[in-house]
Amino acid sequence: MGGFSRWVMLALCAVTASGCSINRLAVNRVGDALAGGNGAYAVDDDPELVGAALPFGLKLIESLLAQSPEHRGMLTAAASGFTQYAYGFVQMPAEQLEDADLERAWTEKDRARRLYLRARDYGLRGLAVGHPGFATNFQADPAGSLAEMGRQDVELLYWTAAAWGAAVGLGKDHPDLVGDLPWIEKLADRALALDPGFGAGALHGFMITYEMIRPAAEGDAAERATRHYLRAVRLSHGLEAGPHVSFADSVCRDQDDRECFRTALTAALAIDIGQNPNARLANTLMQRRARWLLGRIDRLFMPGPDEQP
Repeated sequence: MGGFSRWVMLALCAVTASGCSINRLAVNRVGDALAGGNGAYAVDDDPELVGAALPFGLKLIESLLAQSPEHRGMLTAAASGFTQYAYGFVQMPAEQLEDADLERAWTEKDRARRLYLRARDYGLRGLAVGHPGFATNFQADPAGSLAEMGRQDVELLYWTAAAWGAAVGLGKDHPDLVGDLPWIEKLADRALALDPGFGAGALHGFMITYEMIRPAAEGDAAERATRHYLRAVRLSHGLEAGPHVSFADSVCRDQDDRECFRTALTAALAIDIGQNPNARLANTLMQRRARWLLGRIDRLFMPGPDEQP
């Protein structure tokens, strides 16, 4: 039996423990392998293949978590995996459906919202593993509970905030979710304070969009978002399309700036995907979104002074 087949058999035995004598140690070993296996998805240039494979991997992680509920690596993988799957393979396709089938698009967006909330809950569970009682303490004393966090918590802080923020973005008809914005802000700000360069600018990329909806913040939202945009581009060495797409889709649209929109999306499309293999999948998806958004420019903005209506 080949190495891959043995790994699959071990995983299946761990999930169906009644049929195989697998102890917690074996479950955790499989969990460690799964938690560290996201790189295989990140370097892939075939989103359809990844989109078809991800649900199995995510459900396998959930099955293992049922037996080892405090495995921090798997909780992190669940938080990040459900967030990325919801965005790249549920929300984005749903948005592209709106013109042809509005009812189905709304159904899929609601599904994405629920997946984001599932990811958020895994993130909160993961934070509680290293900091017992965090979920309860965070509500009662957010500053105090977050003060206990260290750099080792930044990844979970980021994915929890990203999932929660995405759920709010799709849950504007859910007042209870909209009221959660201050909690998201506290998670993201603490992560930025601990490690502003995390994920080659991932935190700043998140803040591009969040600054445009941050409640009761000082100064101009677009200026704050632009500062995060420039930092995200710098930290990613200009090799990631995501910051450009986020800037176009949030700041440029909010400012009704057609040229800003076009320029940012053109910058996203100019990125050579081959120069950053670790972001190949993300860049492929973001460039697809950039092309789609550019194709809608006449629906989103009035024609410029030198353009035909």
